[in-house]
Amino acid sequence: MIQTLKELAEHTDYSLMNTLMPDPQATDDGVDHDPREVFSGHYVPVKPTLIQDPEYITHSKTLFAELGFTDTLAQTDDFMRMFSGDLSQLPEPMSKVGWATGYALSIYGTEYYQQCPFGTGNGYGDGRAISVLEAVLNGKRWEMQLKGAGRTPYCRGADGRAVLRSSIREFLAQEHMVALGVPTSRSLSLYTSKSEKVQRPWYSEDSRSHDPDMMVAEYVAISTRVAPSFLRVGQIELFGRRARKEEHPQALEELKQIVLHLIEREYSDEIESHLSLQEKVLLLAHAFRTRLTSLVADWVRVGYCQGNFNSDNCAAGGFTLDYGPFGFMEMFDPEYQPWTGGGKHFSFLNQPNAAERNFHVFCKALEPLLTSDENALAKLYEIRDDFPALMQVQMKKMWASKLGCDSYDATLFRELAELMIQTSVDYTIFFRELSSVPEDIEPLKKSFYSDISENDTLLQRWEAWLVKWRAYIASNNAVEYNATSEKSRKALSQRMKGVNPKYTLREWHLVPAYQQAKQGDYTLTKELQEVMTQPYAEQSKEVEVKYYAKKPAALFDIGGISHISCSS
Repeated sequence: MIQTLKELAEHTDYSLMNTLMPDPQATDDGVDHDPREVFSGHYVPVKPTLIQDPEYITHSKTLFAELGFTDTLAQTDDFMRMFSGDLSQLPEPMSKVGWATGYALSIYGTEYYQQCPFGTGNGYGDGRAISVLEAVLNGKRWEMQLKGAGRTPYCRGADGRAVLRSSIREFLAQEHMVALGVPTSRSLSLYTSKSEKVQRPWYSEDSRSHDPDMMVAEYVAISTRVAPSFLRVGQIELFGRRARKEEHPQALEELKQIVLHLIEREYSDEIESHLSLQEKVLLLAHAFRTRLTSLVADWVRVGYCQGNFNSDNCAAGGFTLDYGPFGFMEMFDPEYQPWTGGGKHFSFLNQPNAAERNFHVFCKALEPLLTSDENALAKLYEIRDDFPALMQVQMKKMWASKLGCDSYDATLFRELAELMIQTSVDYTIFFRELSSVPEDIEPLKKSFYSDISENDTLLQRWEAWLVKWRAYIASNNAVEYNATSEKSRKALSQRMKGVNPKYTLREWHLVPAYQQAKQGDYTLTKELQEVMTQPYAEQSKEVEVKYYAKKPAALFDIGGISHISCSS
């Protein structure tokens, strides 16, 4: 077990900085905090800006155990210093500078340049996220990145800070998603400043404003997120754009280098090193398509909406990345969108289409590597064009699993979706109650926001659907899960409860936690961490009463609870 930072230093291996090209105009000391254009190179060395008077809040015991860290490491002085932004005293061979990367932006498949302050695409990237370590731990490579670690050349004039509120949300969300079984970046540690604050637009108490209606002074924080890499579709896209437009003599070579680096970091188990470049690129596109379609189906399974699924928020490794304007749906709504700056294109059940647009962007970025081989290009287009069909396969498989069915029935699902919308059901509670394989609809009523006790027509439709569902299971499922005997009913229930979580991270539970944390009390934050890392478990009655509950009517349409801005 790793007990000290010095012991951790022995595992360092900076593959990105050792194999890719730095920005030729960068400084060696990493003092590079003002917005500027970065014309070439894969990364910029940047020294993080430490937060003042850091205070420990929490760390991920699960990830610490996986990495081989002792829990006491999180509160040692040198570990806290490093992961609150001070690299000045790191032991060798750790680097005393971190790195930030540039990327391009496509929104729902359309290329954008105006978010770059220079209008060229050369100033957009990691504005406040700075990677500080790559290490091989227990045979697996991990990259550790500070979020809220200050300005970089990509900061676009902002302060480079993250606030306590958003940092708690992201830390808990990543912990929760791991426990839900959804591929994601991970949470390592969370520190806040006891003295440093920044101004942010946010909502006044009980505000029903669509956008933030006041400025708030909030404590800054740094959360460390961990992943095999932080390579994004938008990052590959940036180098694909430069190669396509021949922006500089090394553009095509830089694209090739970063694609091969992506394969080495994320797909080395699936793509053999001796293959030709063309073969590797095609296998990469195929493997990423598989991961991305599976990921989005998982999002829908647990009620998660990314909110802002641009190409720069899409991890090229096929996992969830960037918990900004995300949300877990409560009342079922196919068009659920938690972000005020978003739209239907990134809404809950449009996420498969948004993923397809990002995959098109990814394939377009790969094209310059295949232009000399028409056959390879044709295969790339075939992989790209087959995305919707594979996405539908994954979605049908997912819906069938939520319903406890061995196969998908379109009519059964369509009728259910209509009933869920008309009755205003809580998505998580409904599917969890259905997982008990009820004889009648009484248990399901626990999930209904609408009172349908006097609506005989709707009640009869629910009862008819439940009869049809049970009949479908009895006639189509394997005998051990067909609910025709008590033993098979229990087996089916157990299987469904492994797919349908009992607890999801609801915004109205998060708000009291970060409001309490603002006063220096992290009790609720740690309580939520404990509950949400066991989302499928039957927990105590006290936990059930508090967290297995529908959203109170008074909290609907409240800013910061029912909808949020991207301010963080």
